[in-house]
Amino acid sequence: MRPVRVLIVDDQAPFREAAAAVISLTEPFVAVGSAESGEDCLAVIDRLAPDLVLMDISLPGLDGIETTRLLSARPRPPAVVLVSTYPQHEYAERAGTSGAVAYIEKSEFGPERLLAAWAARDQR
Repeated sequence: MRPVRVLIVDDQAPFREAAAAVISLTEPFVAVGSAESGEDCLAVIDRLAPDLVLMDISLPGLDGIETTRLLSARPRPPAVVLVSTYPQHEYAERAGTSGAVAYIEKSEFGPERLLAAWAARDQR
């Protein structure tokens, strides 16, 4: 199975590091880079060519939901999984129209949730 290239987008270094650790322990995923904002994500997306983007909703500047919308409008967009410290119901309406394939609360992020989110992309 070919590796699933993952870009981590979060303004908090501890979560970027924790997510990278989970990714490194979960086959077939491999972290290819990280970004601290929506603008940074858009600046590196072509160079890093991720298959999957872990996108924090609450980012400075361009938030994660709007960045996801912009990514989803691209030709051959990556799958985007929204992550947040807040419960999904707080963002359900906005997240549902963003083009994301899944939503994971940060406290629940782990190998099983990552694999399930990746599998969910085939159901959209």
